[in-house]
Amino acid sequence: MEIKNQKITVTSEIEEVKQSGFSRRKFLHFSGLMGASVVVVGSMAGLPGCKKDDKDGSGVNLGSGDFGVLNYAYALEQLEAAFYTQVITSQYSGMTSSERGYLTDIRDHEIAHREFFKTALGSNAIPALEVDFSSIDFGNRNSVLSTAKAFEDLGVSAYNGAGKLLTDVNFLLVAGKIVSVEARHAALIRELITPNSFAANDIVDANALDKARTPAEVLSIAGPFIKTKINASNLPTS
Repeated sequence: MEIKNQKITVTSEIEEVKQSGFSRRKFLHFSGLMGASVVVVGSMAGLPGCKKDDKDGSGVNLGSGDFGVLNYAYALEQLEAAFYTQVITSQYSGMTSSERGYLTDIRDHEIAHREFFKTALGSNAIPALEVDFSSIDFGNRNSVLSTAKAFEDLGVSAYNGAGKLLTDVNFLLVAGKIVSVEARHAALIRELITPNSFAANDIVDANALDKARTPAEVLSIAGPFIKTKINASNLPTS
Protein backbone atom coordinates (compact mmCIF):
# COMPACT_ATOMS: atom_id res chain seq x y z
CA MET A 1 0.00 0.00 0.00
CA GLU A 2 1.41 3.34 -1.06
CA ILE A 3 0.62 6.41 1.03
CA LYS A 4 1.41 9.86 -0.35
CA ASN A 5 -0.13 13.04 1.08
CA GLN A 6 -3.04 11.09 2.55
CA LYS A 7 -3.94 9.80 -0.93
CA ILE A 8 -3.79 6.05 -0.82
CA THR A 9 -3.57 3.66 -3.73
CA VAL A 10 -5.44 0.60 -2.52
CA THR A 11 -3.83 -2.74 -3.21
CA SER A 12 -5.30 -6.03 -2.07
CA GLU A 13 -2.09 -7.86 -1.32
CA ILE A 14 -2.60 -10.78 1.00
CA GLU A 15 0.69 -9.79 2.68
CA GLU A 16 -1.23 -7.08 4.56
CA VAL A 17 -3.31 -9.78 6.21
CA LYS A 18 -0.22 -11.79 7.11
CA GLN A 19 1.58 -8.78 8.58
CA SER A 20 -1.45 -7.90 10.70
CA GLY A 21 -1.22 -11.27 12.43
CA PHE A 22 -4.73 -12.07 11.23
CA SER A 23 -5.62 -15.34 9.54
CA ARG A 24 -7.98 -14.73 6.64
CA ARG A 25 -8.64 -18.46 6.43
CA LYS A 26 -9.69 -18.52 10.10
CA PHE A 27 -11.96 -15.50 9.69
CA LEU A 28 -13.66 -16.89 6.60
CA HIS A 29 -14.08 -20.25 8.27
CA PHE A 30 -15.84 -18.88 11.33
CA SER A 31 -17.98 -16.44 9.36
CA GLY A 32 -19.08 -19.16 6.95
CA LEU A 33 -17.62 -17.38 3.96
CA MET A 34 -15.04 -20.02 3.09
CA GLY A 35 -17.69 -22.48 2.01
CA ALA A 36 -19.71 -19.76 0.35
CA SER A 37 -16.70 -18.57 -1.64
CA VAL A 38 -16.59 -21.88 -3.48
CA VAL A 39 -20.23 -21.43 -4.46
CA VAL A 40 -19.66 -17.85 -5.52
CA VAL A 41 -16.63 -18.68 -7.67
CA GLY A 42 -18.61 -21.45 -9.33
CA SER A 43 -21.54 -19.13 -10.01
CA MET A 44 -19.25 -16.42 -11.32
CA ALA A 45 -17.84 -18.79 -13.93
CA GLY A 46 -20.87 -18.38 -16.13
CA LEU A 47 -20.93 -14.60 -16.02
CA PRO A 48 -19.53 -12.48 -18.85
CA GLY A 49 -16.55 -10.24 -18.29
CA CYS A 50 -16.83 -6.48 -18.23
CA LYS A 51 -14.82 -3.50 -19.35
CA LYS A 52 -12.62 -2.56 -16.40
CA ASP A 53 -10.39 0.15 -17.82
CA ASP A 54 -11.10 3.85 -18.27
CA LYS A 55 -9.79 4.46 -21.77
CA ASP A 56 -12.94 6.29 -22.82
CA GLY A 57 -13.02 8.45 -19.69
CA SER A 58 -16.27 6.97 -18.42
CA GLY A 59 -14.63 5.49 -15.35
CA VAL A 60 -13.98 1.97 -14.06
CA ASN A 61 -17.03 0.00 -15.13
CA LEU A 62 -18.52 -2.13 -12.36
CA GLY A 63 -20.39 -4.28 -14.83
CA SER A 64 -24.00 -5.41 -14.91
CA GLY A 65 -26.28 -7.90 -13.17
CA ASP A 66 -25.06 -9.85 -10.15
CA PHE A 67 -21.49 -9.46 -11.40
CA GLY A 68 -21.77 -5.66 -11.22
CA VAL A 69 -23.34 -5.75 -7.76
CA LEU A 70 -20.44 -7.83 -6.43
CA ASN A 71 -17.92 -5.39 -7.91
CA TYR A 72 -19.90 -2.58 -6.27
CA ALA A 73 -19.52 -4.31 -2.90
CA TYR A 74 -15.83 -4.92 -3.65
CA ALA A 75 -15.30 -1.19 -4.27
CA LEU A 76 -16.82 -0.31 -0.90
CA GLU A 77 -14.74 -2.94 0.89
CA GLN A 78 -11.59 -1.50 -0.71
CA LEU A 79 -12.53 1.90 0.69
CA GLU A 80 -13.16 0.62 4.21
CA ALA A 81 -10.05 -1.57 4.29
CA ALA A 82 -7.89 1.37 3.22
CA PHE A 83 -9.44 3.64 5.84
CA TYR A 84 -8.95 1.29 8.79
CA THR A 85 -5.44 0.39 7.65
CA GLN A 86 -4.55 4.07 7.86
CA VAL A 87 -6.33 4.41 11.23
CA ILE A 88 -4.13 1.71 12.76
CA THR A 89 -1.00 2.98 11.01
CA SER A 90 -1.52 6.53 12.29
CA GLN A 91 -3.34 5.93 15.61
CA TYR A 92 -5.01 9.10 16.83
CA SER A 93 -3.89 10.85 20.01
CA GLY A 94 -5.22 9.23 23.16
CA MET A 95 -6.25 5.94 21.51
CA THR A 96 -6.78 3.44 24.31
CA SER A 97 -5.66 -0.17 24.14
CA SER A 98 -9.30 -1.25 23.94
CA GLU A 99 -10.02 1.11 21.06
CA ARG A 100 -6.88 -0.03 19.25
CA GLY A 101 -8.01 -3.63 19.68
CA TYR A 102 -11.52 -2.93 18.36
CA LEU A 103 -10.30 -0.91 15.40
CA THR A 104 -7.66 -3.51 14.55
CA ASP A 105 -10.32 -6.21 14.51
CA ILE A 106 -12.48 -4.10 12.19
CA ARG A 107 -9.50 -3.48 9.92
CA ASP A 108 -8.86 -7.21 9.69
CA HIS A 109 -12.51 -7.92 8.92
CA GLU A 110 -12.58 -5.34 6.15
CA ILE A 111 -9.37 -6.72 4.63
CA ALA A 112 -10.91 -10.20 4.72
CA HIS A 113 -14.06 -8.92 3.01
CA ARG A 114 -12.00 -7.16 0.37
CA GLU A 115 -9.87 -10.24 -0.30
CA PHE A 116 -12.97 -12.44 -0.44
CA PHE A 117 -14.51 -10.37 -3.23
CA LYS A 118 -11.21 -10.13 -5.09
CA THR A 119 -10.82 -13.91 -4.99
CA ALA A 120 -14.43 -14.61 -5.92
CA LEU A 121 -14.39 -12.18 -8.85
CA GLY A 122 -11.00 -13.35 -10.11
CA SER A 123 -9.95 -11.77 -13.40
CA ASN A 124 -13.30 -9.99 -13.59
CA ALA A 125 -12.64 -7.90 -10.49
CA ILE A 126 -12.29 -4.15 -10.93
CA PRO A 127 -8.75 -2.84 -10.33
CA ALA A 128 -7.46 -1.38 -7.08
CA LEU A 129 -9.04 2.00 -6.40
CA GLU A 130 -7.22 5.15 -5.38
CA VAL A 131 -8.86 6.84 -2.42
CA ASP A 132 -8.48 10.33 -1.00
CA PHE A 133 -8.53 10.73 2.78
CA SER A 134 -7.09 14.25 2.79
CA SER A 135 -10.22 15.59 4.55
CA ILE A 136 -9.68 13.27 7.54
CA ASP A 137 -7.42 14.16 10.47
CA PHE A 138 -6.12 10.72 11.43
CA GLY A 139 -4.50 12.18 14.54
CA ASN A 140 -7.86 13.32 15.92
CA ARG A 141 -10.23 10.85 17.62
CA ASN A 142 -13.40 12.69 16.68
CA SER A 143 -12.39 12.97 13.03
CA VAL A 144 -11.53 9.27 12.80
CA LEU A 145 -14.56 7.93 14.66
CA SER A 146 -17.05 10.22 12.94
CA THR A 147 -15.69 9.07 9.59
CA ALA A 148 -15.80 5.44 10.72
CA LYS A 149 -19.42 5.93 11.77
CA ALA A 150 -20.29 7.41 8.39
CA PHE A 151 -18.54 4.59 6.51
CA GLU A 152 -20.10 1.81 8.59
CA ASP A 153 -23.63 3.23 8.44
CA LEU A 154 -23.18 3.74 4.70
CA GLY A 155 -21.91 0.19 4.25
CA VAL A 156 -24.89 -1.34 6.04
CA SER A 157 -27.34 0.72 4.00
CA ALA A 158 -25.47 -0.21 0.82
CA TYR A 159 -25.75 -3.95 1.41
CA ASN A 160 -29.39 -3.55 2.46
CA GLY A 161 -30.13 -1.71 -0.75
CA ALA A 162 -28.17 -4.07 -2.97
CA GLY A 163 -29.75 -7.26 -1.67
CA LYS A 164 -32.85 -6.93 -3.82
CA LEU A 165 -30.69 -6.42 -6.91
CA LEU A 166 -29.12 -9.88 -6.66
CA THR A 167 -30.76 -12.74 -8.52
CA ASP A 168 -28.53 -15.61 -7.36
CA VAL A 169 -29.46 -16.83 -3.87
CA ASN A 170 -25.85 -17.84 -3.22
CA PHE A 171 -24.70 -14.26 -3.69
CA LEU A 172 -27.51 -13.04 -1.45
CA LEU A 173 -26.42 -15.49 1.25
CA VAL A 174 -22.87 -14.14 1.23
CA ALA A 175 -24.09 -10.53 1.24
CA GLY A 176 -26.27 -11.33 4.26
CA LYS A 177 -23.30 -12.75 6.15
CA ILE A 178 -21.15 -9.71 5.41
CA VAL A 179 -23.77 -7.08 6.22
CA SER A 180 -24.33 -8.69 9.63
CA VAL A 181 -20.64 -8.12 10.40
CA GLU A 182 -20.79 -4.55 9.06
CA ALA A 183 -23.75 -3.88 11.35
CA ARG A 184 -21.71 -5.06 14.34
CA HIS A 185 -18.99 -2.62 13.31
CA ALA A 186 -21.50 0.21 13.01
CA ALA A 187 -22.96 -0.50 16.45
CA LEU A 188 -19.51 -0.60 18.08
CA ILE A 189 -18.32 2.65 16.51
CA ARG A 190 -21.51 4.40 17.61
CA GLU A 191 -20.99 3.17 21.16
CA LEU A 192 -17.41 4.48 21.18
CA ILE A 193 -18.73 7.91 20.22
CA THR A 194 -21.94 8.03 22.29
CA PRO A 195 -23.00 5.25 24.67
CA ASN A 196 -26.43 3.70 23.99
CA SER A 197 -26.59 5.07 20.44
CA PHE A 198 -25.99 1.73 18.71
CA ALA A 199 -29.53 1.66 17.26
CA ALA A 200 -30.50 5.33 17.22
CA ASN A 201 -33.52 6.48 15.22
CA ASP A 202 -31.33 8.11 12.58
CA ILE A 203 -30.49 4.65 11.24
CA VAL A 204 -33.35 2.44 12.49
CA ASP A 205 -36.92 3.29 11.48
CA ALA A 206 -40.21 2.82 13.33
CA ASN A 207 -40.32 -0.80 12.18
CA ALA A 208 -36.87 -1.45 13.69
CA LEU A 209 -35.37 -1.79 10.22
CA ASP A 210 -32.04 -0.38 9.05
CA LYS A 211 -31.92 2.12 6.21
CA ALA A 212 -31.33 0.92 2.65
CA ARG A 213 -29.68 3.03 -0.06
CA THR A 214 -29.36 2.54 -3.80
CA PRO A 215 -25.91 2.23 -5.41
CA ALA A 216 -26.33 5.71 -6.89
CA GLU A 217 -26.99 7.19 -3.44
CA VAL A 218 -24.12 5.29 -1.84
CA LEU A 219 -21.55 6.17 -4.49
CA SER A 220 -22.60 9.82 -4.34
CA ILE A 221 -21.90 9.88 -0.59
CA ALA A 222 -18.66 7.90 -0.88
CA GLY A 223 -17.53 9.85 -3.94
CA PRO A 224 -15.42 12.49 -2.13
CA PHE A 225 -13.25 9.69 -0.69
CA ILE A 226 -12.73 7.80 -3.95
CA LYS A 227 -10.34 9.41 -6.43
CA THR A 228 -10.84 6.73 -9.09
CA LYS A 229 -13.85 7.47 -11.26
CA ILE A 230 -16.45 4.70 -11.03
CA ASN A 231 -18.99 3.94 -13.72
CA ALA A 232 -22.06 2.28 -12.19
CA SER A 233 -24.37 2.98 -15.12
CA ASN A 234 -24.85 -0.71 -15.93
CA LEU A 235 -25.89 -1.81 -12.45
CA PRO A 236 -29.46 -3.11 -12.07
CA THR A 237 -31.95 -0.72 -10.47
CA SER A 238 -34.64 -3.16 -9.44
